[in-house]
Amino acid sequence: MKTILMTGAAGRIGTFMRAELAGKYKLRLSDIKPVKDLKPGETFMRADISNLKDALRITKGVDAVVHFGGQSGEHDWEHILQANIIGFHNTLEAARRNGVKRFLVATSNHAVGFYPVTQTIDHRVYPKPDSRYGVSKVFNEALSSLYADRYGMEMFCMRIGNVNSAPIDRRRLAIWISARDMAQLVILGLERPKLHFEIVYGISDNARAWFDNTNAYRMGYQPRDRSETYAAEILQREGPPGNTPADIFQGGGHCMSEGGTRSRLAGEPAAAKRKVAKKPVKKRAATVRKKRTSR
Repeated sequence: MKTILMTGAAGRIGTFMRAELAGKYKLRLSDIKPVKDLKPGETFMRADISNLKDALRITKGVDAVVHFGGQSGEHDWEHILQANIIGFHNTLEAARRNGVKRFLVATSNHAVGFYPVTQTIDHRVYPKPDSRYGVSKVFNEALSSLYADRYGMEMFCMRIGNVNSAPIDRRRLAIWISARDMAQLVILGLERPKLHFEIVYGISDNARAWFDNTNAYRMGYQPRDRSETYAAEILQREGPPGNTPADIFQGGGHCMSEGGTRSRLAGEPAAAKRKVAKKPVKKRAATVRKKRTSR
């Protein structure tokens, strides 16, 4: 039985996948937060992937990596840099040094979130990230391509929409993926022979999807669940879409600018931003006083 390292195992997607992959693989779970409810076939290794030594330790002796680790949504630049850029590089580089060839990447639809909801896109479109988080996922895909071509690693990038037991709103009717469909995609990425570098979308069989997932179907993906099952209830509950960026673009709320509807940086206290805004005013005033004194 293969030993699979799953980073970000304490998160929502990791929790779903632990249940779905149980008994199919030996799971080495890792996260910066503890995972206490270990099941048979699971072990846990705490790690901070922004530290290369930690990444080297957890990737040693595994057959493949399923990388769910990192920041799972928009945040300030420093947090994104440490968790999703440095942390991703460390994990991928550690896997390479430890001789692990197969590497699954949880990228995101936010790497292409500034395409309009009226357009259907496939895996070959030019990146259009909708946020700092989206930029980090573009980086993840680009670095994966480099490691496939330069080092011969086997990279499987999954642009995941929203993993949940059911879609919760209109937007997620397009991007939802059930836990069992997500597990099927992960198993496909782990088991498909002759893999080099692939990008697929992590969505179920959704009639309202914005993504042409032909590349996943070509590789054998056969989703069993459909968001349309929940459409009538959701559309009855919600009003028609508006004309804000969150309604117009596939990235939803990630497309809202800080200066508009989104009033502050994600994860930044409002009070902290007010202090930053006052500093330039005080500095200019001090400069004027200094000039007047020197005359």
